[in-house]
Amino acid sequence: MNQPISIFWFRRDLRLDDNVGFFEALKSEYPVMPIFIFDTEILDELPKDDARLTFIFDTLQNMRQTLQDENNSSIAMYHGKPKDIFEQLVKDHKIYSVYTNHDYEPYARDRDASIKSYLESKDIAFHAFKDQVIFEKDDVVKKDGNPYVVYTPYMRTWKEKFKTIDLNIYYTNSYLENLVQHTRLPNLSLTDIGFERSNQLVKPYDVTPTLIQEYEETRNFPAKEATSRLGPHLRFGTVSVRKMMKKAINEDNETFWKELIWREFFMQILWHFPHTKDRAFKSKYDRIEWRNDEGEFKKWCEGKTGYPLVDAGMRQLNETGFMHNRVRMLVGSFLCKHLLIDWRWGEAYFAEKLHDYEMASNVGNWQWVAGSGVDAAPYFRIFNPTSQIKKFDKDLEYIKKWVPDFQELTYPEPMVDHKMARERCLATYKSALN
Repeated sequence: MNQPISIFWFRRDLRLDDNVGFFEALKSEYPVMPIFIFDTEILDELPKDDARLTFIFDTLQNMRQTLQDENNSSIAMYHGKPKDIFEQLVKDHKIYSVYTNHDYEPYARDRDASIKSYLESKDIAFHAFKDQVIFEKDDVVKKDGNPYVVYTPYMRTWKEKFKTIDLNIYYTNSYLENLVQHTRLPNLSLTDIGFERSNQLVKPYDVTPTLIQEYEETRNFPAKEATSRLGPHLRFGTVSVRKMMKKAINEDNETFWKELIWREFFMQILWHFPHTKDRAFKSKYDRIEWRNDEGEFKKWCEGKTGYPLVDAGMRQLNETGFMHNRVRMLVGSFLCKHLLIDWRWGEAYFAEKLHDYEMASNVGNWQWVAGSGVDAAPYFRIFNPTSQIKKFDKDLEYIKKWVPDFQELTYPEPMVDHKMARERCLATYKSALN
């Protein structure tokens, strides 16, 4: 293309409407060429049948088809290191500016800083916008400018600040004529990027009024289909957080609203404390002498611990890429406290398996169960994997679904005695922290 163009770079915002960076690009002076880069720096770490990759690929193909059918345009697909791709794009096109949306994870921050620096060296402007959150970075901080490290005061300030803003929806439809008129932009197949189609499906989300209204009373029971399944859709931006927030407000459901605020709380923790992705928020917790028994870790991964609720969660995760949040807390606590295996092992396993994996929330929640994170509760909170059944699966519906063998002679004996494991954990933590 000889005409000057702007580029919009899709990343964690895989939707055409209510997309801030895309909206701003379309309003700019030059025609917009949308692109997506299958980043080898990320892909090389993933299993070849990764369900998230299939989900991203299918979503992009649907978006391409929509733009081809309705706007005589498309999305250009690339595979490689982002810096290399941009160097090639600069050679092939007259690029006036590049638009995208903020990403807050440590790798993404470094990547974007490098791309911005390169583009500016070529006199190409790089514009990035807030899109996947309501508040980001330093938007919600204490009066002295320091970040909040406890959820409740953060949530209160978040809600006060929310009252002062207009929750705009960024409708792109009236600007789509500013896309480049080209329906044959570069495309790729899953095979081209070294992947195969996954057997697991990312489920559609459910934010019907009924689900939201009943959320508080049903969300803790894993046998019920009572969670929104919004996680992967927020993670990859197939839904707009602004539209979801409007839904939560319209239904006037405090609990559902707070879940969305938790997500932003953990995001700003990771932003301010990027070391927490692989080191304890409370540094003294890095002194814990983990047992890190590989055989025991394998039993945990496979759902063969002999504790039915723990095993049900792990088997659900392995088979579907999803685990109920209440059970996530239990299996995490069991790994760190009962088996004394480093939370980073569990975090990495979840990162590989969970469809809704988001570094900020995953790290935040794993550090919560290990006691090493921002939570103010002391380390001696240790879930009892048997009494949790009475509280959350008393009719054994969830266990029977995922561990049908739990009453068979073949089902393993508990791999560790709860009372002994609890005492061992307390002694280990105490010696490390005192």
